[in-house]
Amino acid sequence: MTAQARPDGSPILTAARAVSLAEATSFLLLLVATVIKYTADHPGGVRVLGPIHGVLFMSYCALVGYLAFVGRWPRRRTILALVASVLPVAPFFVERHWLRPGAPGTPGGPPLAAGTAAATSTTQPAPAARRP
Repeated sequence: MTAQARPDGSPILTAARAVSLAEATSFLLLLVATVIKYTADHPGGVRVLGPIHGVLFMSYCALVGYLAFVGRWPRRRTILALVASVLPVAPFFVERHWLRPGAPGTPGGPPLAAGTAAATSTTQPAPAARRP
């Protein structure tokens, strides 16, 4: 028997978090392998890590696109999350701030406020009441 997906979408969110971390890690390892390829003339690391990183990159972009559609992310947030895929450590930021369970715009989390460019996970204190 297979496990049923919960209605809050947490299996997709868990997959997006895992792929985000794996994609960022594979990118860093690929950069190290590229340095080794050109300095020590050992291209084996790039041959192995290149395709792995490629699959993780495409998976990351697809999952960000899906979550942006389902969570109704603003265009700016979606573009920033996709641009993060081409920067070595930026997917760690995306996972940390935008893909946590309960984060605004994620399945099971609160919806993003209308008219905001990018939602943050912090809340602002309520203004103090005036005394008569």
